[in-house]
Amino acid sequence: MTFALPGALAAGAAGAAVALSAWWWVLAAPMALLVAVAVRDACQRRHSVLRNYPVLGHFRFALEALRPEVQQYFIERNFDGRPFDRDTRTLVYERAKGTDAEEPFGTERDLYLPGGEYLVPSMAPRPVPEEAPRVRIGGPHCTRPYEMALLNISAMSFGSLSARAVTALNAGARRGGFAHDTGEGGLSEYHLEPGGDLVWEIGTGYFGCRTADGRFDERQFAEKAAHDQVKCLSLKLSQGAKPGIGGVLPGAKVNAEIAAVRGVPEGVTVVSPPFHTVFSTPRGLVRFLARMRELSGGKPVGFKLCVGSRREFLAVCKAMLDEGTAPDFVVVDGAEGGTGAAPLEFADHVGLPLTDGLVTVHNALVGTGLRDHIGIGASGKVATGSDLVKRLAQGADYANAARPMMFALGCIQAQRCHTNTCPVGVATQDPRRAAALDVADKADRVHRYQRATVESALQIMAAMGVDHPRQLHPGLLLHRVDPHTVRSSAELHAWLSPGQLLDRAPASWAEDWAAADPDRFAG
Repeated sequence: MTFALPGALAAGAAGAAVALSAWWWVLAAPMALLVAVAVRDACQRRHSVLRNYPVLGHFRFALEALRPEVQQYFIERNFDGRPFDRDTRTLVYERAKGTDAEEPFGTERDLYLPGGEYLVPSMAPRPVPEEAPRVRIGGPHCTRPYEMALLNISAMSFGSLSARAVTALNAGARRGGFAHDTGEGGLSEYHLEPGGDLVWEIGTGYFGCRTADGRFDERQFAEKAAHDQVKCLSLKLSQGAKPGIGGVLPGAKVNAEIAAVRGVPEGVTVVSPPFHTVFSTPRGLVRFLARMRELSGGKPVGFKLCVGSRREFLAVCKAMLDEGTAPDFVVVDGAEGGTGAAPLEFADHVGLPLTDGLVTVHNALVGTGLRDHIGIGASGKVATGSDLVKRLAQGADYANAARPMMFALGCIQAQRCHTNTCPVGVATQDPRRAAALDVADKADRVHRYQRATVESALQIMAAMGVDHPRQLHPGLLLHRVDPHTVRSSAELHAWLSPGQLLDRAPASWAEDWAAADPDRFAG
């Protein structure tokens, strides 16, 4: 007994020491890690913040990474977010889900701020049409015209979007009877399998119809253009997000399937040239478009561009007149477009916004007497019924939407499209992320969104006293110039009369018309 108590005490002390030792490591290990991080921060030479504030400096980078989400969800108001505000995104989501999109208690916008736009209601509204009108695309040289819907899916390539996203878009187009532009990334099984109408876009890389050295392959083009689902052919000259430079698809996205569709090496970043190799003059462009129509068996052929120089577009018009042939449609892509990642300087400072580009193209075609044979599509932040009506009033025949269609698929505007880490499986080639996108559900959402938006546009037109989009005109769209002044589009822009440039060009157009040369692009 005399030795039992000291033994018990010794055993207890040993146990306490072991327990204390374990807790010591729980506390010491993080401290050691922080010390190691601090030493590394103080020794590295890349970030001055970390050298001056070891460990603490990492909080700055963490907050910077969280800033877009904090801004979007907690700070920005419903109507001032960018690129699309929360009101617009919510409207698209609700229409895609088939839920009510009405808002109580009036607008949150300040209607007296300069830059506001307003559509003119009539004192004698008209009944809303039961069926949406369509636009016939096809000029005198087109033997297989196409009836285009008022709102369609704009160009987004397989590769930029996941296979599931492309499939859902095309399935939605089939259900709603509207067109789906493939983007310049080629014609894939995901475009064809659902059965929706397609506008096959050919870019400077000639993906899907290219030779081994990247030239245009007439045989491949003719073979694929013969697909029944391919209703129109579109030649991309430039896009709104980055006019003047080619598109880029990071190598991480170029898997074996995408490489086969595009005809490029797997795993290698794909850079589209900034210019076409099959023509170098306005006359060459017009001739190539005519050749595309011939190879396609007489289907409508057109081109897409972000407008820059009015003189260059007039040169193309002169080439059409000289050659006695013209495209069946022109798609005007505004500088506010942006499904493709682009350098900030290009996105912010290069190319005309949609209104200016659309007015330029419409007036040039009217002034040269070509407008009756050439349809105009408008692309660039067309998300709502009012957006659609405004573009029709400014001269478009129909509109295309890209990012709103992505919203209908479930896009949350995370702006990670080019990183392959899209959180909702829309703009990624990561199989795990893409698997989150349910094709059947999203196809229904795309269909519902398009239908509801066109119905909204028809309701607005009826409220304006308009029975058909052809009756819309610039005088029905007002712009607030300053807090006290409102002007209509008819007053703000010079609108040409049919053939006016051929008879006697007005002073504001005379210099550009005289300098436009069908044998060279010169701004």
